[in-house]
Amino acid sequence: MLSIVSFDLVPEALEISSILIVIAGIIFGVICMIICDMLVQKKFNTGVSTIKNTNTLLKTGIIVSIGLALHNFPEGLAIGSGFGASMKLGYSLAIAILLHDIPEGISMSVPMKNGGMNTIKVIFYVIMSGITTGIGAFFGALVGTISQEIIAICLAFAAGAMLYIVSGELIPESNKLYKGRSTSLGNVFGFILGILATIV
Repeated sequence: MLSIVSFDLVPEALEISSILIVIAGIIFGVICMIICDMLVQKKFNTGVSTIKNTNTLLKTGIIVSIGLALHNFPEGLAIGSGFGASMKLGYSLAIAILLHDIPEGISMSVPMKNGGMNTIKVIFYVIMSGITTGIGAFFGALVGTISQEIIAICLAFAAGAMLYIVSGELIPESNKLYKGRSTSLGNVFGFILGILATIV
């Protein structure tokens, strides 16, 4: 995701708009994700502490699914507006986000399943959280047809949201799970994979 932001989203936005609009879009994307993060965290803190063991896992899975549904929207927005800018950018973003969404789905489904939810319901909730990506893509494509400036704002917004997700959620969470070199190597290989996705 970082390489997509660095080599695709931001350069593409800068090509079609001014630096001020791009920076404003990035800041707006970060602010939106911080607000979403705070809302989910507040819900998590007030809801989970009173429930034990199995129900705690179930609640955690549901809260994670809400968080993922919220942050999948700007990812979809990036895909939709990316295709508005160029087919290459759209495909690069779609591949990168697809790879990134696999571990997200696992992080949501495992606590739900271990919390006692049946498999069909787990699959249903995972699909529902992913639908927001499609909604975001629809709005990104729709809004992107208005003007080049709107495409630039959408791309910059998505870049800001992705930057926050990577630096504020994914990297810290991976460091919590494992303190060795694996997380750093994962970041490097992910970055390289993103570069390959941008040149395909």
